[in-house]
Amino acid sequence: FACSGILKIWKHMKNETYIKLFTEIKQKIKEAQLKTAVAANSQMLLLYWQLGNFIIANQQEKGWGAKIIDHLATDLKKEFPQLKGFSTRSLKYMKRFAETYDIKVLKQFIQIEQSLKTSGTLTQAIARRIFDVDNDNFLKVQQAVALLENPQDPAIVQQPVAQLQEAIFHESILSRITWSHHVILIDKEPLLGKRLWYMLNTLEHGSSRNILGMQIENGLFERQIKAKKINNFHRLLPSPDTDFANYILKDPYIFDFVQATDKANERNIEQQLTQHIIMFLLELGQGFAFIGKQVHFKIEEDDFYADLIFYHTKLHAYVVVELKARPFKPGDASQLNFYVNVVNDKMKAKGDNDTIGLLLCKGKNNTVAEYALKGYNNAIGISDYQFSKALPEELKSSLPQIEDLERVLMNEEE
Repeated sequence: FACSGILKIWKHMKNETYIKLFTEIKQKIKEAQLKTAVAANSQMLLLYWQLGNFIIANQQEKGWGAKIIDHLATDLKKEFPQLKGFSTRSLKYMKRFAETYDIKVLKQFIQIEQSLKTSGTLTQAIARRIFDVDNDNFLKVQQAVALLENPQDPAIVQQPVAQLQEAIFHESILSRITWSHHVILIDKEPLLGKRLWYMLNTLEHGSSRNILGMQIENGLFERQIKAKKINNFHRLLPSPDTDFANYILKDPYIFDFVQATDKANERNIEQQLTQHIIMFLLELGQGFAFIGKQVHFKIEEDDFYADLIFYHTKLHAYVVVELKARPFKPGDASQLNFYVNVVNDKMKAKGDNDTIGLLLCKGKNNTVAEYALKGYNNAIGISDYQFSKALPEELKSSLPQIEDLERVLMNEEE
């Protein structure tokens, strides 16, 4: 009996050991698959960049005309009939890809990424330091990448130029963005500084090509970086939360999926936002988790209802959002401050940071809004919101149709 018990225990331990081993092996395979996919993407992008440079060099040195691209596309199709991605249109994109990102630009990109490594996230303050927004010129980064900037290094001198260029390309952010993302950037954003910001933002948030296109169309860079933002975060939030909270704030917010009507009020807009909460969260930005709408608070004999409450997973704080279907009034800040106090008292748990208030209005006088925030001890931001801005064609099919929204609104009125 004793031997039988020991055998069972040994088998159990063996099973546990095997399960643990198998789990580790599965994880290693998944990691290897991911690395293989990333490496394949990087190698494909390098090929496109090299082809683009080949076309440019031969057009400059040998006087090849524009027709050479057509000839190349035809011959490549004959030689590699199963291979896609080398049409005349694609080869023209490759040429633009190489023209835009020469070796000097790649080195600048690498330097800027090196300067971001200590921050861990792309905040508004860092973005402002990196870019000259008006002139789209890169600011000088004090700590250059020694490997790339020291031509006297024997290891560099001995390497063939082509090999060194490959190493620089693979080290740059270009190798980590998919080709479809690059095509969107080439088509929609002409300025290099803003392109790099969108690349960094894409990597940080894992944005798809469709989302990237929508962000550029809706001017995310201007709304998140360039806009003057009305808030008191610098006075009330600890660093680095101040920079991050200010960074995630946009002005204006754009709700393309909301159909505004003459009868639209705060409740109507709120209902549409929560009906399409995924699109709403997408516009708010990464890190927002939806808690509820018209959240009820009983305070003695009085009832109060906060419009929308979220929790931000990076700030570790609740965010109370109040909507106004009209321009900002000074009393709105007082109402929002009240709800922030209530959430801090009723919902905030140990380990949570203080609640943040966000007031969304249909327009505001910035000076009036700044005066209204003085004297409050809660972090509050005030932003505009807009409807019906043009969207990329590929996104329109995924948004609610006007007829659907009208049907919903009619049902609600009944």
